[in-house]
Amino acid sequence: MKKRKQSKIRNFILEHIKNNAREYLLLVAFFVIGIVMGIFFVNHTSEPQKKEISVYIDTFINTAKENKPINYIGLLKDSILKNISLAGILWFLGIAITFVPLIYGVIVFRGFCLGYTISSAIAILGLQKGLLFSVTILLLQNIILIPAMLAIAQSGIQTNKRVLKKTEDKKIRHEKENIKLEILRHSIFSLFMATILAISSIIEVYVSTNLFIWGVQFI
Repeated sequence: MKKRKQSKIRNFILEHIKNNAREYLLLVAFFVIGIVMGIFFVNHTSEPQKKEISVYIDTFINTAKENKPINYIGLLKDSILKNISLAGILWFLGIAITFVPLIYGVIVFRGFCLGYTISSAIAILGLQKGLLFSVTILLLQNIILIPAMLAIAQSGIQTNKRVLKKTEDKKIRHEKENIKLEILRHSIFSLFMATILAISSIIEVYVSTNLFIWGVQFI
């Protein structure tokens, strides 16, 4: 019974991705562009800026090495607020017709942040230590966060297209109800993905933080 349920969920996800492959490929492309921009930005920063980055990373590492008590609840609140805000922004852009292009801007920005962080760590710590730094502190939660973020973005883009189509087609009756239904579907889906993002926050705070504290001894 459990295997059958898991199989249905897996098939549903695969079918969803297959039916919306174009939008997902475009979103992934924008995300990768953001990563490349982050890497490019770090590689072309001035020496004073590189020193500031170096001081920040060194301070971050030294703080972890001190083994001070960690305020997990505070970190969790901050992380959940950050991720729920991301979900809220993408949800809103999906129902705001004139702002839907900004969805791609949000995806590029998130990719930029990731590329900037990883590239900064490698530039300051070297390839091996930089990768260890990035993997321990970023990998696990982003395995969940990135797909959930892209899913909300795709839902917003798809909702926007459907709303525009229904708005322009004046021959169809009850368009207001249909539009409300599309927005409701997008809202429910976004709420579900926001829950997934909250789970990524839990992983970030309780797993990645301790994994980084363990790995920091090798940096």
